[in-house]
Amino acid sequence: MRQQQFLEVVDRDDAERRWHRAIDTKAIGEECVAIDCLLGRVLARDVRSEIDVPGFDRSNMDGFAVRAADTFGASEERPVRLKRNAESIPTGFHPEIEIAQGTATVIATGGMIPRGADAVVPVEITDIDPVTGEVMVHAARVPGAALSFAGTDIGAGEVVLFSGTKLTSRETGVLAAIGCATVWVQRRPRIAILSTGDEIRAPGEELRPGLVYDSNSRILADAVTELGGEAWVLPSVPDDLGAVRSALAEAIAGADLVLLSGGTSKGEGDLNALAVAELEPGVIVHGVALKPGKPICLAAAGEKPVVILPGFPTSAIFTFYEFVAPVLLRLSGARPSRRGLTRAHLAVDTVSERGRLEYLLVGLVEGDEGLVAYPMGKGSGSVTAFSRADGFVRIERNTERVDSGCEVDVRLLAREVSPADLIMIGSHCIGLDAIASVLARQGLQIKVLAVGSQAGLAAAQRGECDAAPIHLLDPETDSYNAPFLGEDLVLLPGYRRMQGIVTRVDETRAAMTVVQDPAARMVNRNRGAGTRILIDSLLGDRRPPGHAFEPRSHFAVARAVEQKRADWGVTIETVAKQAGLAFAPLRAEHYDFAIPRARWDRPGVTALRRALQAGGEAREALLRLGFKAP
Repeated sequence: MRQQQFLEVVDRDDAERRWHRAIDTKAIGEECVAIDCLLGRVLARDVRSEIDVPGFDRSNMDGFAVRAADTFGASEERPVRLKRNAESIPTGFHPEIEIAQGTATVIATGGMIPRGADAVVPVEITDIDPVTGEVMVHAARVPGAALSFAGTDIGAGEVVLFSGTKLTSRETGVLAAIGCATVWVQRRPRIAILSTGDEIRAPGEELRPGLVYDSNSRILADAVTELGGEAWVLPSVPDDLGAVRSALAEAIAGADLVLLSGGTSKGEGDLNALAVAELEPGVIVHGVALKPGKPICLAAAGEKPVVILPGFPTSAIFTFYEFVAPVLLRLSGARPSRRGLTRAHLAVDTVSERGRLEYLLVGLVEGDEGLVAYPMGKGSGSVTAFSRADGFVRIERNTERVDSGCEVDVRLLAREVSPADLIMIGSHCIGLDAIASVLARQGLQIKVLAVGSQAGLAAAQRGECDAAPIHLLDPETDSYNAPFLGEDLVLLPGYRRMQGIVTRVDETRAAMTVVQDPAARMVNRNRGAGTRILIDSLLGDRRPPGHAFEPRSHFAVARAVEQKRADWGVTIETVAKQAGLAFAPLRAEHYDFAIPRARWDRPGVTALRRALQAGGEAREALLRLGFKAP
């Protein structure tokens, strides 16, 4: 038999470039799917929460809702005595009795914190006086102890999942937590798989010498499924050109990508390449400088990808992952990723409870000296911490503290973790969500860690992020952000957002009058947040009721006022409008990005800079949200 030689053996990268110029690799479309069918699917649109999670300030344990200040000085020998209120707060109950000074109310895990309370005393450190009925507290509690604030995990209006996210059980848990019954996902690409050859037999059929079972179809079908595609395995075809042509035409008509196995070496008995060559444009590359996998044929029918993989299983699966898998992921809207157990340096000092084995959820970012692990926080009830974490660190039960910079083992939560194209660590804002959404739609993998402006600035100074969103006010110069940057950081102007005082719409007094009222209860912000600096400047030495409440988001502040757990707070105008609250402006705030000078020209940072330019997609999205240009 006369053997035809390859027309040309092409370099691997050149072969891929030629093929990609001939085919369409855009995502193939979207469909609306119910939550019970979402596992493994890829989001086609952002998912925005319509509710807060949690929807109210809640208790993390069984015990008593109290004012933390009432427990100061309590000990085993000299317990503090508190009057027990008549009300008891189970889950699903709205409390009616305010916690007055020197009183306590029974509360269950998950129960709603009543007005006036700022901590929960666990039942384990209390006793009930059998004579007076008073609650005896044997240890002091700090403000915020055993509480989860409303909207801290997820705020109404917040983007919880970005388009392009591949949904695992962690993400579907987030969707369930916000009551999302259906979402728009990318349609799964249908991949036709066709094995050819007189020697091929299906598993279960009788095999005689000279015949082989068709293992390639099974390997390829399962690989397609693992990557999020829909495998369509056609019956094997004998070495007959007419039969191959017919099967190939059926596959092209019904699939988004066609895989043939065998028939690539140009021998006269191998007919796949002959059939594919009759297509338009047909064969793009036949023969690539690979070992194994040299006989691969990359082709197209119109702009539809067609590939003839080598017949030997090892070569077939190797070339599948080298050439086909990246295209399949693009068609499905997914992205390449990495997997495994990895080592990383812990970003911050971490304290653990002695005597208990602890699993610390972490997000991974690239630092100047390797991976850095950021604890995700938010507590055991958080769904977003689990969904956004890359892995976990095991802290042994006799370890009380792990210092920052310590190298730790990180066990990845999934088989694959996508490397981020742009890492942003700092202050969170719904405007930042809009920017990240724009970049995600452009194909970038975005990682956002909300740790506050000051912690974000520190991360940028250590080279652990590409951009640190900050809004830090320097009281001495009365200017934002620039005074805090050293020589190694560059300021990228972001946008302007109005900070102001929020009250309920039924409040008849002026906002500053409410702020000055010593009986009015405030809701504060966490230390390290840019908004906290503004609040501290507003209050001076005053410490109004509620000062110890320190939720970590603008959404939580708005929700506390809306639900009458506080009378006033400070947040941004966009969030206030969404919550339907009265808003009194304080000052226009500069929300900018501190960029490590060494990262200024990285592709992800370049994309961020371009998106923020006048007329850029992100800039237009910010304007629609009510933010102002710098």
